[in-house]
Amino acid sequence: MPPLPGAPTRRAPDRGAPFSRDQQAWLAGFLAGLQAVRAQDENAAPVATLTATVLFGTQTGNSEELAERLAGALRDAGLGAALAPLDDVTPESLAAAGHVLVVTSTYGEGEMPDNAELFWEALSAETAGRLEELRYAVLALGDSGYEGFCQAGRLIDTRLEQLGATRIIPRVDCDVEFDEPASAWITDIAEHLAAEAPAALPGASPATVVAPAPPAKPRAARPKWNRKSPYPSRLVANRVLSGSGSAKEIRHFELDLGDSGIRYAAGDALNVVPRNAPALVDDLLEALGLDGDTPSDGAPLRERLETHWEISTPSKDLMQAIAERDPGSDLAAVLARGERETLDAYLWGRDALDLLRASPGCGFTADELTGLLRPLQPRAYSISSSPLASPDRIHLTVAAVRHDEGHGEAPREHGGVCSTFLADRADDAPHVGIFLQPNAAFRVPADGDRPVIMVGPGTGIAPFRAFLHERAESGATGRNWLFFGDQHRASDFIYEDELDAFTKRGVLHRLDLAFSRDQAEKVYVQTRMLAQGAQLYAWLQDGAHFYVCGDATRMAKDVDAALRRVVEQARGQGPEDADEYVAQLKRDKRYVRDVY
Repeated sequence: MPPLPGAPTRRAPDRGAPFSRDQQAWLAGFLAGLQAVRAQDENAAPVATLTATVLFGTQTGNSEELAERLAGALRDAGLGAALAPLDDVTPESLAAAGHVLVVTSTYGEGEMPDNAELFWEALSAETAGRLEELRYAVLALGDSGYEGFCQAGRLIDTRLEQLGATRIIPRVDCDVEFDEPASAWITDIAEHLAAEAPAALPGASPATVVAPAPPAKPRAARPKWNRKSPYPSRLVANRVLSGSGSAKEIRHFELDLGDSGIRYAAGDALNVVPRNAPALVDDLLEALGLDGDTPSDGAPLRERLETHWEISTPSKDLMQAIAERDPGSDLAAVLARGERETLDAYLWGRDALDLLRASPGCGFTADELTGLLRPLQPRAYSISSSPLASPDRIHLTVAAVRHDEGHGEAPREHGGVCSTFLADRADDAPHVGIFLQPNAAFRVPADGDRPVIMVGPGTGIAPFRAFLHERAESGATGRNWLFFGDQHRASDFIYEDELDAFTKRGVLHRLDLAFSRDQAEKVYVQTRMLAQGAQLYAWLQDGAHFYVCGDATRMAKDVDAALRRVVEQARGQGPEDADEYVAQLKRDKRYVRDVY
């Protein structure tokens, strides 16, 4: 059977590779449980139940949270549930699983989340075996603002069907407001399996009883503060980190946790609820000839546009409506071509106001406008502090996005929705809504003796500042190596004093810098990695964990390619061997990324 479009060209990972220590421990527990079951009295009543394997693919933690809720719902219904990341299973093991429920997000333009890449490589390979005995269901998370909306879930769903598996209920594709449709899907699948369970093992005997799954973690209560109920924090620090002459405006923010009870960990992200700029709201109302005092869902339209609707990035529905009302517009011509690259190029630097001003004849009523806009979403930022050093405040390191664009008129300033809210207006706001986004996969090693390699150019340094504070305060003895860079050392070396202090204290053992525009030939973090390849590989051989944070589109891909090149040069056994070495790092949770 041919692989699906978009399947990777690299060979599927060698699943004969040695188990990691965590996998060995799980297997030992599993075998012990199986032995206990077989040792039961032969006359004991068989356990006639149904156990589902819940697998998740996640980049930011949302899918993992939903998978935990799903496992809890199954257990509440009297069913068994085993929970694991997608990369912890192989397609071969699926055949014996019976019932598999997949919850996965998509990141970027239709890509698999990091902890689903190896699974997908094997599942999409031509050598993947048939799965006629498998029954499955898929819950997909995505963002309809991207072309590859829910692509990861769609690919897995389709591929399982191609391999002969039977779908239990239809896949559900969730947009950024995922809570209600996801909850409905969880209820639906739990009811289907509960109804099936009594007949799942008719006439079961001890020999056919399903072996117990690994012990489940205590079911965590849903956080008090979330996207529907954010904590009203205060911005208590706001300072510019970048120097004069920098092309960027990078700021350090601190948000007070007060009496929230929020307990965060180094490696987590913080969601910030933004507000649109009042000036942009007024300009939008003027362009449409609308009265800001018009009631809209129980509040003035102006207030709703400032706090509830996304008015910077134009939605697909708004663009289509403008094109229909102004078929002679440039936007209509671009949409008619149906080329994503052409549309992206046209939209670069344009917001909804630009599109409406370019088509002044297509007015919308207040109800029509709000029906075409997407809800204003929280923005997630990697936390740049450790709770061991800052238990009462969360620090963020954010680039305030600003650019001037004219598009046929006098240039006007465009700005990032949340970054400029924090930089310019949050100081005077009554509060700043926040809620935690845990990232259990992106943590310093539990073993403080393990070495750590961190690659984080620009604001990608954020979680690694947190890691260094964490390692310092916890007394970890493992070596720490940071690759950092930006454009110019004189203006873009953020947190230089802190890094110098960490070096003098013996916390930061190596610091490799890459300031791309300080010399004729551009130098990037991946350049430094290649230059220090022998040492980098030696650290990996010594058990180092390898972390990457920053831009997913280019930097993270270039760093990944450099890592594979480093391994290939050190081992001298070709690219396939290097790919397998890197795959094993991922399976061992020693190569993890926080990319966006």
